[in-house]
Amino acid sequence: MASQRSLHAIAAAPRRDRLLLPRARQLAELGTVLCMYRVQQGGELAGWMQAVRAQSQVGVDSDGMCESLRFFDGRGQCCWRLFLLPDSDFLAWDTLAAQLPPCDGDAAGQGGVAERLWRRVAGRLGGAGWRVCALRLHVLPREGAAALAASPAPVSALGAAAARRIARQEGAEGEVRLDDCCCARAAAASIGFSPAGGSEVPLVRL
Repeated sequence: MASQRSLHAIAAAPRRDRLLLPRARQLAELGTVLCMYRVQQGGELAGWMQAVRAQSQVGVDSDGMCESLRFFDGRGQCCWRLFLLPDSDFLAWDTLAAQLPPCDGDAAGQGGVAERLWRRVAGRLGGAGWRVCALRLHVLPREGAAALAASPAPVSALGAAAARRIARQEGAEGEVRLDDCCCARAAAASIGFSPAGGSEVPLVRL
């Protein structure tokens, strides 16, 4: 299972105009984020390899505010997304988001409930479903260009609740690991999740 690996993936920095994409170091400074990716593309960092530009998105709905970074491939299709979690570094996130252009209405996927539902169904029927997982991104120095690496990261109970909400809104599937401490276990019980006993890290399916 992907969440049991110590290292998800390593990907060299895309050789595109760096003015349109964040640097690997900037992504690594974000701390724990929720990554949304397409399985058929090849893994959690495949979208980063395909991206040629990025935009920031801030959305508000009945559940509150949701912030994400959207990455687009050469065809203009969204190929990778990173979401802000309560576990993320807010200062680093705000600094990076301020350097990226905002998503327009269409790119941000705005619309009514019926429109959002239709997009989810159409995406799944077309084999374009999204998966989510909590990651910490890292920079691995390499000759010529830095490589971006990702490893699974546990999240707080608040982070798990935020990940569940995002997954529900986007029609995505996946799981996150709860931080294995007594406070997280108590909070997890309050949201209806029974954590594993002993030293096992409890999983929350999304």
